[in-house]
Amino acid sequence: MAARAWVPASALDDATYRRRTRAWMLYDWANSAFATTILAAVLPTYYSDVAGIGIAPTVEASRVIAAGYWGTTLALGLFIVAIVSPILGAIADIKRGKKRFLAISAGTGIVATGLLALVSTGDWLLASVLFVFGRIGFGAANVFYDALLPHVARPDDVDTVSTWGYALGYLGGGLLLAVNVGMILLLPEDNWGIRLSFLSVAVWWAVFTIPVLRVIPEPPAADLGDRRENPVIASFRRLRETFRAIRSYRELLKFLVAFWIYNDGIGTIIGVAAIYGAALGLGTVEIVGALLLVQFVGIPFSVMFGRIPRKDSARRAFFLGFILWNFVSLPLLGIAALRALPAEVTGAPFPPYETLATAAGSGVYQAEGGR
Repeated sequence: MAARAWVPASALDDATYRRRTRAWMLYDWANSAFATTILAAVLPTYYSDVAGIGIAPTVEASRVIAAGYWGTTLALGLFIVAIVSPILGAIADIKRGKKRFLAISAGTGIVATGLLALVSTGDWLLASVLFVFGRIGFGAANVFYDALLPHVARPDDVDTVSTWGYALGYLGGGLLLAVNVGMILLLPEDNWGIRLSFLSVAVWWAVFTIPVLRVIPEPPAADLGDRRENPVIASFRRLRETFRAIRSYRELLKFLVAFWIYNDGIGTIIGVAAIYGAALGLGTVEIVGALLLVQFVGIPFSVMFGRIPRKDSARRAFFLGFILWNFVSLPLLGIAALRALPAEVTGAPFPPYETLATAAGSGVYQAEGGR
């Protein structure tokens, strides 16, 4: 199929413009399945409870060691993405390849995610390798996906299109996670429900990536003037010039530092939350329920955050105040509920028992008198 000529968003008719922005937003719906099922909810506990079995002589020791290996795997994937993404992004600008690199990166993540269905008991190394490739594909594809936004959205609509993409991502990731939980409960034998949920993420990601690749034309390459350089050399030169000039843009520097500390920190918490919750004694239902709550709460708040930068928004002050109010009130409400509600509701551990008559729960209890 012949490549279509690029037309700026400002010159498009409304129908074509809406079709392109919807196609762009739908990719967030596609790849958020990886963030929920693979990165946050299902794979971390599967890694420690199934793939990590056999690392140590006992099951409990294997789970502890596997949790450490999982943290190392997370860090390795994030480190590679941080190193490679700026270089690939610069090359894509120079070679007019944002969509091509998006397809390659997403394809890498999709294949690695689908192959996770092969991971069984003791296959922690295979799980680590496939996750790292999946994480690289997921992170690198986001670089090229985000780079398409200024070409797809009109300048006044960038914030709106971006936040609606985020909202769709929360919705899509949450819906597939809910479906996957049903699969896990209905197909517990040999962990087929979990393994098929990994495959479902790959299919979901692949199918809903098609619109952004078919509907949006390839944007023009960056203007290099009269210079003709090797793309790799040119990418390093552009990165060097960017880092030299960044001190002149204080707001951009603040943003990058905040993104590095906050966003990557949140990503780390997401990656270890399920294992941490399991170590505290929380069940699968409680862990997945909390993650689903975050997903669906994120939908309206994404839209609110998108309205705040718009100075012409009549409700800008209201949205900002509402977000700040929740930032303060929700933690206080949680603390109050923990103290006021019974342990059966909050999931808090039961107090120590003095005799077997007051023991609660399942486990091995020592007989009175030490025997």
